[in-house]
Amino acid sequence: MDHQPTRVGVIFGGRSSEREVSLASGRQVVYNLDRAAYTAVPLFMDHAGALWRLPEKLVLQNTCADIQSRLASDAERIPFEALPAAVDVAFVALHGKYGDDGCIQGALELLDIPYTGSGVLGCALSLDKPMAHTVMAEAGFALPREVVVSEREWSRDPDAITARIAESIGQPLVVLPAREGSSIGVTVVADVEDIGPALAEAFRWDDRALVEEYLDGMEFSVIVLEKPTDARGSHPEALLPTETVSTNPFMTYDDKYMPGRSQKITPARVPPDQLARIRAEAERLFLALGFRGYARLDGFLTADGRLLFTDPNSTSGMSPSSFMFHQAAEAGMTASHVIDRILAAALHAHTTKRGPL
Repeated sequence: MDHQPTRVGVIFGGRSSEREVSLASGRQVVYNLDRAAYTAVPLFMDHAGALWRLPEKLVLQNTCADIQSRLASDAERIPFEALPAAVDVAFVALHGKYGDDGCIQGALELLDIPYTGSGVLGCALSLDKPMAHTVMAEAGFALPREVVVSEREWSRDPDAITARIAESIGQPLVVLPAREGSSIGVTVVADVEDIGPALAEAFRWDDRALVEEYLDGMEFSVIVLEKPTDARGSHPEALLPTETVSTNPFMTYDDKYMPGRSQKITPARVPPDQLARIRAEAERLFLALGFRGYARLDGFLTADGRLLFTDPNSTSGMSPSSFMFHQAAEAGMTASHVIDRILAAALHAHTTKRGPL
């Protein structure tokens, strides 16, 4: 009997502020699957968290709003309980809340559907930066000076919080939501008098904010891929880091996703021993946070030699200009090859797991 291609449910869109990034990622995965081995099943998550199987004409739409407006007429609604009959494995191309924070992963675990990337705990830690930093500190990783501020604390005594931030961190500093990505809600503050408006912006997106020292140095991102070694074992493999260069004080949303707004230089322009150091520490961090499959780890190499990972991500954007494909190309891998590696790692992890991933 002929071997049937594996049905890959590519889940994209979603409920978060990063839904447009997710659309670009999902489209790229759909069109770079090896058609000899896989059949793509495009699955769009709408604003309410419902899933729809899309025809190709909707996958090609420019925005999530364009797709959303045509779901009822042109797409097929798929209840979660029907997914096991429709797909063999899920490629999670969602980003942000409800997507790479453990929510969809938990649903897929209950359905016994293998999925790409980390499990519930690894994803939850990844998106919750203060909690990730707590685990990282315990594992011996250097971190910037930081203060976590809840909206309730701030509303109760803003003067005391401002004084604590000024004493603990100094200036300049960075204010960001505790659980967001793609630089959403991030503000660089040069004067403590501007902390209030910066926190107000962060609280638009979450009820906790992370305030940390502004790091002056080379900003980098490194992709880590999990590589199965035998029937049960695997190990992380860090690719060559990418240096990011922007004219802004930090990499804004537009810098990350709009053509020509920033430079991505792979490999980063540092000596070989520093590249090796970043890669080795990235692999160690991958294990410390319990990541699986793949991850993108962002950080800084400062002028005084400090290496700090500030933003560990259990997933990576997969648009054509993403760090994933920059670094994969440097390692001699095509987009189809790296997607195949991620799927192979997912199937290996879920075949060998005991309990949830």
